[in-house]
Amino acid sequence: MSKSTQETDKENPNLPWVEKYRPKSLDDLISHKDIISTIRKFVSQDRLPHLLFYGPPGTGKTSTILAVAKQIYTPKEFNSMVLELNASDDRGIGIVRGQILNFASTRTIFKSGFKIVILDEADAMTQDAQNALRRVIEKFTENTRFCIICNYLSKIIPAIQSRCTRFRFGPLTTDQMVPRLEHVVSEEQIKVTEDGMKSVVTLASGDMRKALNILQSTSMAFDEVTEDNVYTCVGHPLRRDVENIVNWMLNDSFSAAYKNISALKTAKGLALQDILSEVHNYVHRIDFPMHIRIHLLEKMADIEHRLASGTNEKLQLSSLLGAFQVARDLVVAEAS
Repeated sequence: MSKSTQETDKENPNLPWVEKYRPKSLDDLISHKDIISTIRKFVSQDRLPHLLFYGPPGTGKTSTILAVAKQIYTPKEFNSMVLELNASDDRGIGIVRGQILNFASTRTIFKSGFKIVILDEADAMTQDAQNALRRVIEKFTENTRFCIICNYLSKIIPAIQSRCTRFRFGPLTTDQMVPRLEHVVSEEQIKVTEDGMKSVVTLASGDMRKALNILQSTSMAFDEVTEDNVYTCVGHPLRRDVENIVNWMLNDSFSAAYKNISALKTAKGLALQDILSEVHNYVHRIDFPMHIRIHLLEKMADIEHRLASGTNEKLQLSSLLGAFQVARDLVVAEAS
């Protein structure tokens, strides 16, 4: 563990693991080696352009630019040279014309070079604020660099996109996540089984922040991080539960299947939305004729849309059962 991490632990031992193990430098970053090497080259040559980082959450966008800023500035300079605004801060047109403009337009006496403005969750900014920002970026390029971070590139106006060097941060792979999680496990001295680690990575879907949160919450709730404990802690259906659900839907009568699934949902506190997404993955592994699989997928898409609209779960469960029973009858009809 680095000296700075140990100091942080002494100051605040209750820090969430997401913050406790946040990369402190570019060397600590575990993914997107090509992006990191390009940015490192920019920094070494003192030619940092305006940056636009986009991609799903938990993939290292904010950590990367903070690591860059910490490499360029000393801790004393950091606060005067870096302005970080998040989605939780007001970033309407007033802030762009006020706080950001004031920060970008002033030079510091003690430090030559450029300042950095970090705009996190920039896809939440209004069109007007983005248009005002475009002018500020253009006007103060000499002494300020902007780093714009967002999840959806399409929500950033083209004028800003064209002024920045774009980097896409994709979801992390299992090979990238596991070594970092194993480092956390050894530092925190928790018991993790192989299937427990696998399920943490599976549920995180390439989101390192989510993986650390799942690992921390499971280790606090149970003595050992196993597959069953991880799924129980997250409230996600277990693989064998999904197999049982699909089995009931395809082989039992409507009323028996409905009763069994409802009992399982109540006993384990499962949401139909989660069951639906797991059943969807399972359907792809069943050897159905193509037109029957398409029928099921279309029906499940409709059910998911209705669930998102806030409809009754009991009715939607009946609809899901109905779709599978129709699929079963079609398979039987084809076989005969």
